[in-house]
Amino acid sequence: MTGEARTEAPPAARRWTRRLAAAVALLLLCALPTGAAGATPPGDVRSPAGPPLYVSDYGNNRVVALPADGGDQSTVPFDGLVRPTGMAWDAAGRLYVSDTGNNRVLVLPPDGGEQTVVPAVGLSRPLGLAFDPAGNLYIADSFNDRIVKVPAGGGGQTTVPTTGLLHPWGLAWAPGGGLYVSDFVNDRVVRVAVDGGGQSTVPTTGLSQPTGLVPNAAGDLYVSDSGNNRVVKLAAGGGAQSTVPVTGLSSPLGLALDGSGSLYVADGFNNRVVRVRETGGGQVTLAFTGLNTPTGLAFPPASARPVPGREGEGR
Repeated sequence: MTGEARTEAPPAARRWTRRLAAAVALLLLCALPTGAAGATPPGDVRSPAGPPLYVSDYGNNRVVALPADGGDQSTVPFDGLVRPTGMAWDAAGRLYVSDTGNNRVLVLPPDGGEQTVVPAVGLSRPLGLAFDPAGNLYIADSFNDRIVKVPAGGGGQTTVPTTGLLHPWGLAWAPGGGLYVSDFVNDRVVRVAVDGGGQSTVPTTGLSQPTGLVPNAAGDLYVSDSGNNRVVKLAAGGGAQSTVPVTGLSSPLGLALDGSGSLYVADGFNNRVVRVRETGGGQVTLAFTGLNTPTGLAFPPASARPVPGREGEGR
């Protein structure tokens, strides 16, 4: 330093610097090798009694499922996936996945039929997906810095009114209405009234590159704070923020809740999925094998889950 006054970059320059850094981070994900890596170590456990857990296995270009009965994982029969990320189920039991590398969203029917492409145009690196109670689909159209709505009853897509998003990643429908969005580059979570009623920033402290989102029935919101290698819990009603007691995370991404008090975390760069109790403790690694950057997590809706004791009927 020579004593000269330092000239601070204008806000627009700082914004584009952050955008570039985020773009580089996403491109590094895209550059990961496609071979399996980081097989689950011995001693890991399977899902507890309940629905199977689905995982978008980003680096292996596939979606896999781990059954609740202790069986082996299986590969979901999607065709042509490239870098899958976000997933969501509709009430009819159809599974949707962001086929990020192909700039599209695919849907697979529950009866084993052929996949179709969601009629959304102009997507660029779609990530998170979410449904509202009316069955409308929302897509985080990341590189276009927007949220796209695909109506349940058909018709053309629309863009949800938002302000200042930079690489939106995770989406979740808020229990009281509205859409939560993790605004990756801006290190924040926003809540959007999808009818155009406005946008607000969810009160948080110290977030860095938030990704996955999932609310529980009580209205608490869990956020993957990927840049800080942690998951935080935002208490309902604007209550206190706390850190979920899960250890050893490296770039946590997708989140899911099983409805029985357990939280699941896609521990991206550790190539594993971990489970903890919402009340704290009980961390285990699930027995997935060969994962390479697991990214999205999803449980099927209750209407699409097998009835206990009847899983084998009709086969």
